Amino acid sequence: MINLGMASLRLYAGLVGYPSGFCARSLRTLSGMTVSQIDEEVAKLLELKVQLGGDEGRHQFTLKTAKGTRDYNPKQMAIREKVFNTIISCFKRHGAENIDTPVFELKETLTGKYGEDSKYDLTPASWSGNSLFLDPTPSQVPFARYLAMNKVTNIKRYHIAKVYRRDNPAMTRGRYREFYQCDFDIAGQYDPMIPDAECLKIVHEILSELELGDFRIKVNDRRILDGMFAVCGVPDDKFRTICSTVDKLDKVSWEDVRSEMVKEKGLSEEAADQIGQYVSLQGGMDLAERLLQDAKMSQSKQACAGLTDMKQLFSYLQLFQVTDKVVFDLSLARGLDYYTGVIYEAILTQTGPVPVAAAQNGAGEKAEEGVSVGSVAGGGRYDGLVGMFDPKGRKVPCVGVSIGIERVFSIMEQKAEAEVMYKKNPKLLSQLQHCEDSGIPLVAILGEQELKDGVVKLRTVHSREEIDVSRDKLVEEIKRRTSDV
Repeated sequence: MINLGMASLRLYAGLVGYPSGFCARSLRTLSGMTVSQIDEEVAKLLELKVQLGGDEGRHQFTLKTAKGTRDYNPKQMAIREKVFNTIISCFKRHGAENIDTPVFELKETLTGKYGEDSKYDLTPASWSGNSLFLDPTPSQVPFARYLAMNKVTNIKRYHIAKVYRRDNPAMTRGRYREFYQCDFDIAGQYDPMIPDAECLKIVHEILSELELGDFRIKVNDRRILDGMFAVCGVPDDKFRTICSTVDKLDKVSWEDVRSEMVKEKGLSEEAADQIGQYVSLQGGMDLAERLLQDAKMSQSKQACAGLTDMKQLFSYLQLFQVTDKVVFDLSLARGLDYYTGVIYEAILTQTGPVPVAAAQNGAGEKAEEGVSVGSVAGGGRYDGLVGMFDPKGRKVPCVGVSIGIERVFSIMEQKAEAEVMYKKNPKLLSQLQHCEDSGIPLVAILGEQELKDGVVKLRTVHSREEIDVSRDKLVEEIKRRTSDV
């Protein structure tokens, strides 16, 4: 066995470039390993050498970004800069100051702050020996820690930084593992609903200025949700778990949500059906007034307090002239445990083709048929979070919103996909080669013959297939083909 171990170690030394004398000195360190274990390690090294060394190995190694990340070329960076400038200008107009907090925090700072499900798993910072973890988004928890540490009781702040998450990325929808997030928060004592209305006004201003298309801002209140659960017969110890299930309504059908509540969470069918009647309701101030008169909801003090504040919120939104985009939606739940009052989420209501850059940087991930960007901003009131960190439990009322920048970029990049070749008399082959090099999926060719025939020649770049399409069908055909790219 010693001889076999020595032979394997010599092979190991040759692989990693150590002198043969290394074997004798290092045998003691591997004395607890069996021959088969040593051979297994050597086999792994041989495989690594094939991947990294020699001409043959280099051909097998594919250069790509890590899963859930991407590079940005100069054109894309110009888009990012425009978006950042728009957002920062809006934050400053509303009197916010810029602060910064670390990208990772102590584990005890983050643990237990996010929710019942592992939607916001903590990511270990592996270089650390002190149990440091990456904040999983949004950054209200580090901000609350900052307020408690520095005894700050009144501030408007904004913070723009990279954040990280562990779950599976969906690159074609602008959902990455590494991404920028833009946060705006108001901490301090104010008249009810004024800071909350200002946060919604900020979201309305930013999405309008960026011209991303149609959007809606859904609002609800955790007190209304909890009151609704109570009057529908949900046990107190199931409030949070049922809330996390309702939070999935923007992704799955009510039938699936109901099934999870009944079969997995143990809720009675009667209670689930009563919840279903409420979460289907949408409206504005009129809905809040109607629910205040509802026979069941009026029995809950919590729900009545939330509904009264909702009426006040919409009165301020009317003054801000943003009610055209805001809807009171009882299905909105937002699964973070620290929310205590108003919650909101902004969604883009359009769909479109997969961004070329996202498909390229997916590095082998299956492209989805279309991009439905969905939620681009969210937030709410979290009055109890600072008190969790203060030694005396002193609370600082807070409300804030987070803008999901990467999803905004996905839309902005689509709008910037059209490109012109800046040459006086460019040859067709040069233009087609430029499309291949740039990852442009389709080329529309309009020459003399096409003009005579009333068609446009559409060429798929990667397959070089060409078809003639009538002009009135061109847009439809491009949409169909780009959805398959």
